[in-house]
Parts: sequence; C-alpha cells; structure tokens
Amino acid sequence: MNRLYPTRLYLALLHYPVKNKDGKAIAAAVTSIDLHDIARAARTYGIGGLYVITPLADQREFAGKIINHWVKGAGAKYNPDRKEALSMISLREDLQEAVNEIRTRENTEVRIVATSAAGASGQTEFDEFRRALESGEHAYLLVLGTAWGLSDEFMNEADCRLAPIVGNTDYNHLSVRSAASIILDRLLGGNTG
Repeated sequence: MNRLYPTRLYLALLHYPVKNKDGKAIAAAVTSIDLHDIARAARTYGIGGLYVITPLADQREFAGKIINHWVKGAGAKYNPDRKEALSMISLREDLQEAVNEIRTRENTEVRIVATSAAGASGQTEFDEFRRALESGEHAYLLVLGTAWGLSDEFMNEADCRLAPIVGNTDYNHLSVRSAASIILDRLLGGNTG
C-alpha cells in the first residue's frame, strides 16, 4: 500500500466566493457538520491541514466555538479522537492567508486546485493529480466550495481544476463533506484500482 503521509496536500473549505442557486457570488454560512466530518476525513488521510475560510466574523466566531468545545472544552475529554481531528482546523478570513501559511510551512509555492461537480476542458484527472502529490515537488491547496460551489471567477483563477466525482447515475449533487471524503480516498487511499 502506497502511503503519502505526511503529505503536502492541504484542504480549504471556502465559504466565499461561492455561488447561490442562481449562480451569483455569495458568502455561505458555516455548518458544524462540515467541520466535524471534513476534519475527520482530513485526519484519517493525513493531510497537512484544513482551512475553513469565511470573511464573515460571526461565522468565524461560530466555528471557533465549535472547535474550542471539542479541542479545549468538555468535548476534548469526552471524545479525544474528535479533538485530534478538529485540532487540524485553522479559521481564516480569506484564502490568501492560508496560502501564505502553507508557503511558509512548506517553503515552496502553493498550487490552488479547484473542485466542482461539473466537468470542464483541461481538467486534471485524479490519477494525474495523485502522481503530482507523490512527486512531492509542490504543495497543493485543494479548495472545496460550499453552497452551490465555487464561483466561476474563482474556478478560472485556480492553477488547475480537479475532475468531478462521477457516480453511476446522472444525479450529481453530493454534500461537500461526502465529496471531500471521496476525493481524499481517491488521492491518498490505499485502494487505487
């Protein structure tokens, strides 16, 4: 089994700029279940860190209360595994803060990888991205969008766009936490077949 731990892959759960159902750029609310489930997947697959990005101070405060409960409060004693997972989360106001931190930590440039449920020309396939991770040449920030996905402007500015997850039906509306788990397994999991 090929293990990539520790890896130079980081995750960002972006709450702005994301789209509403009409395609307009918005700032989405933070949900506690996303924090718990994505952090648990991130810890399971040994990524470098999980950034939760929102420009909204009240949403950072909300997320901070949840994280503090499980990392420093009563939840830390109640469930040490949850503490370990949620300890990976860093709250930031914008994505550039996360990029700067990763650049300093890894001492290399950071490539932004956008995700979407929609395919696009020039997208990066999972096996291609996995090989890039295995090379260890660059640090990567894989960006997951909340609401109805990352804004078109963000998608166009990213260094690359990961191919969408495709099931065996024409239905394609996974929760962001489900998508995060599937993506991490495809990139870092032991079963590549």
